[in-house]
Amino acid sequence: MMMGIWRWEKLVLRVAVVLIVICQDIRGGAASQHDYGDALTKCILFFQGQRSGKLPPTQRLTWREDSGLLDGFQIGGYYDAGDNVKFTFPMAFTTTMLAWSVIEFGSSMGSSDLHHARETIQWATDYFLKCTSVPGFVFVQVGEGFADHNCWERPEDMDTPRTPFAVSRNFPGSEVSGEVAASLAAASIALKALNQTYSAVLLSRARTISIEARTMTVLDPGCVLFIAISVVISCSARSQDFVTRARLNFWQDELLWAAAWLYKATKSSTYLSYVQNNIHNLESPYAGGSFAEFGWDTKHAGIYVLVSKAILTSSYESVYCCVLQLVFAKVIEPSSFVVNADKFICSVLPESPSKVVSYSPGGLLFKTGGSNMQHSTALSFLLLVYARYSTRSNRVIQCGNVVANHSRLVQIAKRQVDYILGDNPLGMSYMVGYGKKFPQKIHHRGSSLPSIDKHPQIIKCQEGSSYFYSTSPNPNVLVGAVVGGPDMQDKYEDSRADFPHSEPTTYINAPLVGLLAYLKQHAT
Repeated sequence: MMMGIWRWEKLVLRVAVVLIVICQDIRGGAASQHDYGDALTKCILFFQGQRSGKLPPTQRLTWREDSGLLDGFQIGGYYDAGDNVKFTFPMAFTTTMLAWSVIEFGSSMGSSDLHHARETIQWATDYFLKCTSVPGFVFVQVGEGFADHNCWERPEDMDTPRTPFAVSRNFPGSEVSGEVAASLAAASIALKALNQTYSAVLLSRARTISIEARTMTVLDPGCVLFIAISVVISCSARSQDFVTRARLNFWQDELLWAAAWLYKATKSSTYLSYVQNNIHNLESPYAGGSFAEFGWDTKHAGIYVLVSKAILTSSYESVYCCVLQLVFAKVIEPSSFVVNADKFICSVLPESPSKVVSYSPGGLLFKTGGSNMQHSTALSFLLLVYARYSTRSNRVIQCGNVVANHSRLVQIAKRQVDYILGDNPLGMSYMVGYGKKFPQKIHHRGSSLPSIDKHPQIIKCQEGSSYFYSTSPNPNVLVGAVVGGPDMQDKYEDSRADFPHSEPTTYINAPLVGLLAYLKQHAT
C-alpha cells in the first residue's frame, strides 16, 4: 500500500514539473503567429551589412559601400560584430553553421533564400582561400583590436592600422586552423550542387589545413594562448608583435570538429578513426560542463551531435560499424557519441534534473558571459538537428525520470526562436527590422553613423563619438541583425554603450538561419 502511494506521489510530482515547464514556455505572453519566411530572409540579409571588401552590384543593403580595400591579399570576408576588425575564428564558425543550415534545412528555404544563403557562405570561403593561400600559414586577423575599439568610425572610413596576423607551426593556433578546415569542409558539401569544381577546391584546402592544424605545437594545455605574428604581404617576419587571447578550453575540440566534418564530406575512415581515437580528449575537468558547450570557441556538443548521425541514420550505420570492426584496435562503443549527445540534451532541457543552463522568467536560455543570444541560437540549432536524427531511429532521450521526444525538442527550439522574434515579456523583437518593436540603437559602427550617400565627407576616428552617444535611433537599419539580447530578468536597455546586450554578431545569426528555415516549412 505504501509503495502504491509512493508511486502515485512520484507520478503527481512528474506531472507538476512538466506543467511548470509548460507555464515557463508560454510565460512571455500570448504567442503570436510569426512569419518565419520573412524572418529568414532578413536573417540572411544581415550578412550583407557585415561584408568587407569590394561590394558587388547585387549588394542589397545599399547604405554599405566598399571597405577594407587596403587589407592586402586578405580583402573580403566579414566583420563579425559591430567593429571593423576581421577575426577568422568566429568568422569560420559562422560559415560552418551557415553551411550546416543549408545541408540540413536548405530544402525548406525556398529558391531565393537558398541562393542568398549559399552566396553568403561563398563570400566567406573566398576569403578563407586567400587566408590559407600561403603554405604553412593561416591568416587569422586583420586590424588591431585596441586601435579599432578606440574609434567609432564607418568601415568605409577606417584609418586604423590594418595589420595582418597569421598562425603557423612556430606561432601556433590549432584551434582557429581547425575551425577554418571545418568550415571549408562543411561549405564543400553545402555548395557542391552549385559548383562541383569550387566544392572540390574547398575540400582539398580543408584537408591540407586540417593536417597543418594537427602539427602545430601548443604551449600550455591548461590555458592555450592564441598566438599570431605580424607579417608583411611577403610573409616575412616584420616584428615579434604577439597578440594573445586566453582560451578557456583545449584546442582538441576544433581538431575533432574538423575531422568530423571531413568525414561527413569524404566518408574516409581516416577522419572517423581520428575522431574515435581522440574523443577522450574532450573529457571536461568539471562534471557535465562540456555537454552544454557549443559556440565559436567550443565545439563539444556539436561534435557529439554531428557524429551521432552516423549512428542514428540508417544510411550510415552499416558503414560506420564496418569501419569500426576493420580499423580500430581499441573499439570505443559507437553509442558513446549518442550517449554524450543525449547528455547534451539533458543539460539544456528545462525540466531535466541534470540541466546546467538557466532560463529567464520569460523562457530565454541563458549561459554566463555576454552576447547571450549566441547560446540560445547555437544550442537550439543542435536541439533541432538532434531531434531530426533521433526521429529517424524512433528513439527518445531519457534524462533521469524525464523523457524527451522529438516534439519536445522541437518545441524548446521553437520557443527560443519565438522569444527572439517577440514572444517575450517586453513584446520586443530582438531582430532588427522584424516586427513593430525592435532595437533602434544597436552597438554597430556602420549602422549608427550616416551612410556615405548622406555624409560623403570622411568621419575620422574620434569624430564619430557624437553619433555613439546620440539618443537618436541609428540612421541605417541593419535589417536582420539579432542583438545580444536582454538580461537574465528579461530586461533590455536600448543603448549602444551596453554592447554585451545591444551588439549583433554573425555567430548569433548563422544558427538561426537553419532554425528559421525549418520553422518556415513546419510553422505549426
